[in-house]
Amino acid sequence: MTLSGPPASAIVGRSTGAAPWQRHVVMVLSRSGKQAGFCSGVVLTRTIILTAAHCVSNPSDTRAYIPGQPLLALRRVAKHPDFHADAPRTRSRSIDLALIETADPLPAEFTAPAFADALRYEIGTSFEIAGFGVAREGDAKSSGTLRTGRVSLRAPLSSVLLWLESPQHETGACTGDSGGPIFTADGKLAAIVAFAEGEGARHCGKLTQAVLVAPQRAWIEGVIQGWR
Repeated sequence: MTLSGPPASAIVGRSTGAAPWQRHVVMVLSRSGKQAGFCSGVVLTRTIILTAAHCVSNPSDTRAYIPGQPLLALRRVAKHPDFHADAPRTRSRSIDLALIETADPLPAEFTAPAFADALRYEIGTSFEIAGFGVAREGDAKSSGTLRTGRVSLRAPLSSVLLWLESPQHETGACTGDSGGPIFTADGKLAAIVAFAEGEGARHCGKLTQAVLVAPQRAWIEGVIQGWR
């Protein structure tokens, strides 16, 4: 979740349990001054997690977290060079991705999901979103449990982003789901949640925006290689 407002997102609507994804997804906690927030993140190695750039601060103010276990301190943070924090306000192009490296490894059961191929998806393609965000918008106590929801691709088609919705505009990312994964129907990692939007006074459920991972693989792999 962003620390200052709208860009952050969590799964509301027809959300369900997420046992198949438990070994791939963790929480990411961050603070900036007097503000604090939480997001989700995807495990790439036992020490490296992919999340949204707006979710992270400097290493000393960011932590990885598995509910029920001690916080994991970070060694390093790398934000995508094309990330622009003011993008939601300015409507500018931004690659909202970041990699974080933990000082100590995650438990052995945590593994990376397979990456989806660099395909252009058709409108109507079904995806599954997963995250630790709120199940009820505005209710912080409903967060902290990994849930999933089914969404599908809508226009506009993009080589950078996925625009996702449910038919009834009731299911999607919400507070705490930013940085979480978008999986293809066969369980491969396609994108990372960046933004959510609701209808009327709501902030969630109508639209989920996510950054495609495949076009950014060179950056991801370059950072990981540089950290070894």
